[in-house]
Amino acid sequence: MKPFAVLAALCLGWAGAQSAAPGVLTIRFLDVGQGDAVLITSPEGKSVMYDGGRSESRMRELIRQYDIKNVALVVASHADSDHITGLVPVVALNRPQLFLNNGRAGTTQIWNRLTNVLSQAGTKGMVAANQNINLGSVKLTVLAPPAGMNDQNTNSVGLLVQYGTFRALMTGDSETPETAGWLRQYPASALGPIDVYKSIHHGAANGDSAAWLKVVRPKNVVIGVGPNNYGHPTARALSLYQAAGAAVYRTDLNGTVTVQVQPGGQYSITSEKGALPVNPAQSRPTPAVPVVPPAPAPVPSPTPVPASAAPRPPADVYYPNCAAVKAAGKSPLLRGQPGYRAGLDRDGDGRACE
Repeated sequence: MKPFAVLAALCLGWAGAQSAAPGVLTIRFLDVGQGDAVLITSPEGKSVMYDGGRSESRMRELIRQYDIKNVALVVASHADSDHITGLVPVVALNRPQLFLNNGRAGTTQIWNRLTNVLSQAGTKGMVAANQNINLGSVKLTVLAPPAGMNDQNTNSVGLLVQYGTFRALMTGDSETPETAGWLRQYPASALGPIDVYKSIHHGAANGDSAAWLKVVRPKNVVIGVGPNNYGHPTARALSLYQAAGAAVYRTDLNGTVTVQVQPGGQYSITSEKGALPVNPAQSRPTPAVPVVPPAPAPVPSPTPVPASAAPRPPADVYYPNCAAVKAAGKSPLLRGQPGYRAGLDRDGDGRACE
């Protein structure tokens, strides 16, 4: 990642018991309703909280549920309340060493409350400047807002997470002017492909673009979203993810989405509500996933079965790629079998990973 290696790395020296499994990287896209909050825990038990959602009480529930502690760094992608409110209890309980932000002060009461709690905790501020941060064995690369951005959204702080061959990317509420600036600033190889990607601005129409996703090449997209009056996620965003061939998770449908990454980069994705990845083409929840029963090979192209008559496949089977399918001895994976998804079936013939 040569283009990012501009400033010296910072080592965070916290360790301790975590609810996340030891020895693996755990990333939780927390269900905070209409907002973003991502907990990143290294194999060594060192944690970062990227954004915190819009509710202090909801974050306290999540702190208890996932035993969130020993958070050494908190990151505010920008100062909007649906990203920083939940950071207040995180800071109060963890007294983190550092607070990474875009350097643009908010104008709300919750911003003032957060800065007061940070001061009481003795937490030092750090403005995003393309730093590299070593979170134990995990490398975090800060994407600072490009020069000339004019508001909070387009001054969102991005964070690239790397562990082995695994890469995750989150960029707050950045909009096209900011992502276009990053595309000018960094070569495509520095930005993609991405294994797990946080949807920009909860799936807003002015967030992700075809040009940006062409470079990022996300394999899985997580949308932090809840009940809202904005139409999030929009049909435009969902169609972009579908065109990219990405599996889509939504915290309003799937609850908290957890990614566990083994040394080397192999990863698995599970969801709190046990649902399969959401079809990017659907803008609203559906009661079931249409499937057909598996038939002995060889088989002709399967005939679709109405959703009302189709059994729902087990929700805990997910293959991140065809290598995992073949390693499990499930190749070819037929439409309707557990773990089948369109992203694995490149030619759309109902037989994935042939």
